[in-house]
Amino acid sequence: MQSRSPASRTGRPRSAAADAAILAATRAALVELGWSKLTLGDVATRAGVAKTTLYRRWAGKNELVVDAVAELFDELELPDSGSLAADIEGVVLQFAAILARPEAKSGLMAVVSEATRDDALRERIRESVVERQKRLVLAGRSRAQARGELPPEPDAEAAARTADLIFDMVAGAVVHRTLVSAEPADEEWVRSFTRVLLQGLA
Repeated sequence: MQSRSPASRTGRPRSAAADAAILAATRAALVELGWSKLTLGDVATRAGVAKTTLYRRWAGKNELVVDAVAELFDELELPDSGSLAADIEGVVLQFAAILARPEAKSGLMAVVSEATRDDALRERIRESVVERQKRLVLAGRSRAQARGELPPEPDAEAAARTADLIFDMVAGAVVHRTLVSAEPADEEWVRSFTRVLLQGLA
């Protein structure tokens, strides 16, 4: 019996450099043009790629903008500061700094607004932003439990609900503070917020 060789892949491999250029161009276009005037053609021109390159990677503007915004939040890192309070403060200050950038403000506000009318877009935001960044909550909680700062949670479902709640509290507070109230999330505010959050966790 003759063995079958694996089918060869067609098309050129995806370029990480092209992806990075496209996402950066998308963020620049959002700041300059806004959501309503942004087009894939304009993004392609800015990125120096063919428009067909964008359509091979993204189904449309919604998906492209979500990925452009999600890439910004991938910059977040959990510091190992020696205490849960210091770790939270470090992440929140990073988050606030990202939200202060014009491309983050424009992109996040645009996709959240559009998501109120588009269930598929809302799901993409959840997968690309919320679920990806929930890693910080999980890592921070695990580290704090190892230090003895938080009790272990043997019930996996309860632990997952707690992680969701922590993420919602942190993200909701910082987004509201910086983008809705337009107030600074400075070190004093971050310390106060962290103190309130830890009282709830205790």
